Amino acid sequence: MCISSDCCRWCIGFQFTLGLTALFMWLSLRPSKPTLSIEKFYVPALNKTAISNLSAVIPPVNTTVTFDLKLRNENKDKGVYYDDLNITLYYGPNHSVVGHMTLPSFYQGHKKTAHRNDGLRAEGRAFWENATRTVSEQNSTVFRVGLWTAVRYKIVGVKTKRHRFRLVADMKLNEEGAWPGKKGVKFHSRAAAQAGYRARLGVPLAMLVLLVVW
Repeated sequence: MCISSDCCRWCIGFQFTLGLTALFMWLSLRPSKPTLSIEKFYVPALNKTAISNLSAVIPPVNTTVTFDLKLRNENKDKGVYYDDLNITLYYGPNHSVVGHMTLPSFYQGHKKTAHRNDGLRAEGRAFWENATRTVSEQNSTVFRVGLWTAVRYKIVGVKTKRHRFRLVADMKLNEEGAWPGKKGVKFHSRAAAQAGYRARLGVPLAMLVLLVVW
């Protein structure tokens, strides 16, 4: 009876240890999402301090919107493969599309930071009329930047499946047509699908651990 009881305790302890080992292995292999932010954002045609009459020429001669996109991979031992980064510029309460561009795909090593300094053309006469009027009257205006891409993680030399991102960041510009903050604006999720990524992984893992333990 004693031997049987000791054996039972040993089996339970072994199974519990095995379950914890599986959990810790999953936590160590689980990648962290890259951090994306807009560090700089500038619309020369909305620089009220440099242009005395913003609405004198509609649309303006220079319709370029420049930005600095920062991408940070916080993983210590996992690389990130980015698909093409599709960037869309929105304006107004209805978030009307006023510009779009695509940045090429690339690979980012672990604990690396990348910057993409680029610009796109903002189109639409109605948009420029509204934007110049808003800055002239309120000394500020707001743009929304949308970013759509997918990433694959490189874990122990193996690529994972694609994980899709639909992100947005709101940029409030001053009378100089620029984002005045010293720190960048982080993108946040546009859909609940990305937030459910860890949940989808966590549920089957929890079931696995329970099965191993019991």
